[in-house]
Amino acid sequence: MNQHTAPTRRSVAKGALLAAAATLLGPTATATATARAGAAAPAALRLPGPTGPHPVGLRTFALTDTSRNDPWEPALGVREVMISVLYPARTVRDHPRAPQLTPAEAEEFAGLAPMVRPGLPAAGVDWGAVLTHGHMDAPALPGRRPVLVYSPGGGDSRTLGTTLAEDLASHGRIVVLVDHPGDASQVELPSGMRWTVLRGNPDPATFRTMIDTRVADIRFVLDRLGSLPLAPVMDLRRIGVYGHSAGGTAAVHALATDDRLAAGVNLEGYLDLDPDLLEGLDRPLLMFRTDGFEGAARIARSWAGVPARRVPLAESNHWVFCDYAFLVPRLQAAGLVTAAARAALIGPADPAAAVHAVRRGMRSFLACHLQAPAPPARERRASQ
Repeated sequence: MNQHTAPTRRSVAKGALLAAAATLLGPTATATATARAGAAAPAALRLPGPTGPHPVGLRTFALTDTSRNDPWEPALGVREVMISVLYPARTVRDHPRAPQLTPAEAEEFAGLAPMVRPGLPAAGVDWGAVLTHGHMDAPALPGRRPVLVYSPGGGDSRTLGTTLAEDLASHGRIVVLVDHPGDASQVELPSGMRWTVLRGNPDPATFRTMIDTRVADIRFVLDRLGSLPLAPVMDLRRIGVYGHSAGGTAAVHALATDDRLAAGVNLEGYLDLDPDLLEGLDRPLLMFRTDGFEGAARIARSWAGVPARRVPLAESNHWVFCDYAFLVPRLQAAGLVTAAARAALIGPADPAAAVHAVRRGMRSFLACHLQAPAPPARERRASQ
């Protein structure tokens, strides 16, 4: 690097995040993890394959919304969004499996992991070696299929929703994973790398900005679906939305305000941001919750009165809804995650039962409620 090059806003932000991570870990934990990493090869991580009859294709797109500015980095002048589209493939021959993270994203996440999810190791993991079961640019299976749009948990990148999305795609749906730059841990955009602005649990103003931005991102992606190369295999009359944690909040808000959405699934997201907006919600909604989540009391209060089917998951915790359900047990087996950290992330039990319940419940719910186009538009209160 040229010694006279001034640090950019992004490099300063990254430095602050890494400093925060070191503070959270403490010097002893950081040194211990580093020593452990030097003593053994990086942990090998794998994701389970989908259960449906179709192989899965994967394509990634960078989208730019020129109609609004980025709330986290206003100097950009526009809002950039990355999406991954997973779909049933006609064939995957000669189309390699995609990595979960790009090499640059994996390098960044290795430093950010213990900050965005305390308990994850600070070293000793080759995050770039994790492969998905989505085959890059594979030809799509002909036919028009229902579309699902996914918003990840706060601080998470879209790729941590890979396994559930692959399973849904293997059973005949098209799934669009949406990244929310500035909120997600890291996102590699054509304009450069973006890092999360979050420092622990967001305050009310930050949470409001997160959800409003995520809903706007979802609606922007809906606007652009018809112009994607995969549009010929998308049935844009049958669109659902689902999300985890903050993504679950955003999914329900989008469901309540966008008539293109026919049904939604909330994977343990709070619903107390705009209770009046959700009053009288008339679209099908499925909601899952765990018994170990530290925000369980708030979940129960905020869900009260919301018309939806509720499914509890026993001996589970908040991050069992994403790929940590599979990655954390392997990290624990490698001695990189403690039993206490595992319980705080995904719960103490084998996550297989919870994962099966979510997969089966979502497939059944969506098969029922995405058979027909979304119902006609209806009057509702505007978000405050």
